[in-house]
Amino acid sequence: MDSQHRGRLLKQNFASGLVVFLVALPLCLGIALASNAPPLAGIISGIIGGVVVGWLSSSHISVAGPAAGLSAIVLSAITELGSFELFLCAGLIAGVVQLLLGFMRAGSITNYIPIAVIEGMLAGIGILIIFKEQPYALGGVGLSAVWQDVSQIHFGAVLITLISMAIMLGWDAIPHLKKIKWLPSALVAVCVGILLNQIFIWADSGWALPRSQLVQLPVADEWQDLQQMILFPNWRGLLSPTVWTIGLTIAVVASIETLLSMEAADRLDVHRRITDTNQELRSQGVGNILASLVGGLPITAVIVRSSANVNAGATHKLSTIIHGLLLLVCVLAIPQLLNKMPLACLAAVLMLVGYRLARPQIFVHFWRKGIYQFIPFFFHDDRGGLPRSAERGGNWAGDQHSFHFARQYETSLLFEP
Repeated sequence: MDSQHRGRLLKQNFASGLVVFLVALPLCLGIALASNAPPLAGIISGIIGGVVVGWLSSSHISVAGPAAGLSAIVLSAITELGSFELFLCAGLIAGVVQLLLGFMRAGSITNYIPIAVIEGMLAGIGILIIFKEQPYALGGVGLSAVWQDVSQIHFGAVLITLISMAIMLGWDAIPHLKKIKWLPSALVAVCVGILLNQIFIWADSGWALPRSQLVQLPVADEWQDLQQMILFPNWRGLLSPTVWTIGLTIAVVASIETLLSMEAADRLDVHRRITDTNQELRSQGVGNILASLVGGLPITAVIVRSSANVNAGATHKLSTIIHGLLLLVCVLAIPQLLNKMPLACLAAVLMLVGYRLARPQIFVHFWRKGIYQFIPFFFHDDRGGLPRSAERGGNWAGDQHSFHFARQYETSLLFEP
């Protein structure tokens, strides 16, 4: 590739990389929040998903990073293990399994799992995300505490949450605003939330959010500080059967989400390029191994960021790599600004993600498809036990018609930021 061609690719794809970065930044932080992981873990996954997976992948338009669809599994796993460092061992196992699946040419695995089962799992995850984010939307208190004493609500957090939701819903509903590809609604909501909280602080209002209700990224003044910020796996986790079970679960769910996202992304590619799914599994495996070694969350291909990439005019994987590099520059250069983000803003972003994963139209759709589609959709395993759900679903809806239906409809149903 000559320098003139590289320059043309950079010119064509820098703007789209910037757009994906602006979409990914609040999502990386919000997914870390929903997973009860350190905020930096989400950024690290976004960086590795963009730079490493983007470089290794055969797809020119897909974007990889932390996924809301895995947040419920990660949250449950960290809670069960009691340590994020132990969980990193599970992520490492998941990466190795994905790498092996790629070499075993298991890229067609999604052909054998009915879409009803997959959508049921994602809908359950969406509901869990909504309930998990409610305390941040209310200012650090749960609904049970609010029922007992309404005065515990932090009205500043509630106001920021409601305004953030109104901005995102209104922005996406107005065609002229939605056409502004370089300014995603989630970023606008976060910026308004920061400004609103700063106004509360300047006015010395009781509605100002305390430090505990803001993003808390570590700030590195020197190289030694940066090394201390990164969490590494607790290798004793490799001796735990629970860690291995979690790792295998993440590998299966992340692989399925990635492959479905790849299929949807290939349909969005105006050049009609087809991704090598086995190469994609290997790329995701390498990404998850690296992310786990340096304190990141599990990575999958994510269709909403990929869609934003296409809509912004991306033509090459350079766009994905640029988005990862911009995340790295952002966390190194302006962590103080990121630490002004209210958790209520991120909660609003994630609650809308949860709603879209579990929106009523999906339930109605599978109900209208009949009991043999609805039962495997409804009786899923929220804990992430997709293989068991897939086995049950295969008994109910494993016929060829179900698979054809899945391929025709999954692009419109699948929503994974």
